[in-house]
Amino acid sequence: MSKKFWYLMMLCCFFTINLQAQLHLTDSLQQQYDSIYIKRQMLNKNNMTVLGTWAGINIIQSGISAASTKGNTQAFFKMNVYWNVVNAAIAGIGFVQAKKALAKKVTSQQNWQQQQKIEQFLLFNTGLDAAYITTGLYLREHGLRINNSQTEGFGSSIILQGSFLLVLDVIQYFEHHSKWQKAFKIGS
Repeated sequence: MSKKFWYLMMLCCFFTINLQAQLHLTDSLQQQYDSIYIKRQMLNKNNMTVLGTWAGINIIQSGISAASTKGNTQAFFKMNVYWNVVNAAIAGIGFVQAKKALAKKVTSQQNWQQQQKIEQFLLFNTGLDAAYITTGLYLREHGLRINNSQTEGFGSSIILQGSFLLVLDVIQYFEHHSKWQKAFKIGS
């Protein structure tokens, strides 16, 4: 056999080994991205469970308390119920979406985009939460000033609910951000 044949065989073997190594590396990276994606969806699911639990407790406890109180305290409990009906709906929708997402496969690009989207969404929500607290402070102060117990109670409730959401959203942001950083050792 000629030297050209052996060179060609060696070249083919080299490319085959190189290709196999690249495919293995690609599979390994895809598994890493899949793992990160699954962890993000599980984190979303868990956080929606926390929100749903908060909503359920508030609806039950505040519904009972509103029936046995008057004035600004009754208004406080009524607003807690109203607010948490919305929280329960958001938690239910978010939980179902996260559960459905667990069955999907995404590319590394889609994974990265979803990560950026969730972080931006949580930062936006943090701003909304601060606006809720500010609105609640205004309503409570305004209710005290004009002697309107409903406005005062609603304001106090919005302060409480906005504060809970602020803490939840900040915790979620840092959970998502730190898990992503750890996975890729960004900034380490």
